[in-house]
Amino acid sequence: MVAAQWFVPGKMISDQENALTDGTPYKFKTQPIDPNDPFRGKYVWLNYEMGVVKSTDSVWERKQPIYVYIKTNADGYAEATEVSKTLLDTDQDYVKADAGYYYNQELHFELPFDRFYMEESKALDAEKGIRRTQLRGRDSLAPICYALVYVNDDVAVLDNVFIGDVSLKDFVEKEQADTESKNK
Repeated sequence: MVAAQWFVPGKMISDQENALTDGTPYKFKTQPIDPNDPFRGKYVWLNYEMGVVKSTDSVWERKQPIYVYIKTNADGYAEATEVSKTLLDTDQDYVKADAGYYYNQELHFELPFDRFYMEESKALDAEKGIRRTQLRGRDSLAPICYALVYVNDDVAVLDNVFIGDVSLKDFVEKEQADTESKNK
């Protein structure tokens, strides 16, 4: 009994570590976050551009577990190519997701890695940085916000969030250092 209690969390940790070391990295573009509630506790809530895929199957139940098959598009970001209720016999990478609603031959879905945990003292500056970046998003020179997710078999692990090529943690630390130097 004691061995089973240690085995389950050990297996979960091992699977995530294997995904980070052996998995394929994908960049998932984020959409603008809700400015009224982007943080719940000590994590950043992420909303992704990739949340819709064409489907000829019109029978889907909300919150139904699904498999979303992905590839890297020409811009270097993750793109959904196909969706299925069962695991397909293919070598293409996939992420498990929850079905949302079906409309106009498109299935909307929710990706499971929608929370990025970070130190609470950095939350407000992270929110401001992401919001500023995404408001400038219409400008072709504005950096893109994206999440780096490693996918290995049926495990997807959110590794980091980036604004341009700078990790969110480094971005916030720079913002805080700049603010401190201006206040001196």
